[in-house]
Amino acid sequence: MIDPGYVRTLARYNCWQNQSLYRAADGLSEEERRLDRGAFFGSIQATLCHIFWADNMWMSRLSDAPKPGVGIPGSTTLVENWTELRDRRAAFDGRILAWADALEPAALAGDLAWYSGATKRDVIKPRWIAVTHMFNHQTHHRGQVHAMLTAAGAKPADTDLVFMGD
Repeated sequence: MIDPGYVRTLARYNCWQNQSLYRAADGLSEEERRLDRGAFFGSIQATLCHIFWADNMWMSRLSDAPKPGVGIPGSTTLVENWTELRDRRAAFDGRILAWADALEPAALAGDLAWYSGATKRDVIKPRWIAVTHMFNHQTHHRGQVHAMLTAAGAKPADTDLVFMGD
């Protein structure tokens, strides 16, 4: 079982890492951000858009955030404009931080039920597992983006949680 302190730490880590990746990606051209680099979702922009989509989907299950309105196939193009994606990402990170800051232990107890478009079935899992998955999913795909940015010559910041500032 996790506690609200853990969630707050990972919410801060998510925000810190997104700031680093978006800052590094800002230094690339539109063409470089959209270039298919062989990652699961292809490009830097498509992968960042998918992460944004997934965070919206998970927060719609865990809080009062609205669903993103498209499924996984539309996740990579949910927000086509780079500046809009960057700005919406930053705003949504604020929403995740506020949610985490207000989180009570009871919000991590019990089960969460939802319909999974990925598996085409109803799913029931412990709430704390769903929260952990949201943060793990972010980290997984951000690692892909970090590798693509590095290969493109961009310089994202360190990714080690233990080096996150206070």
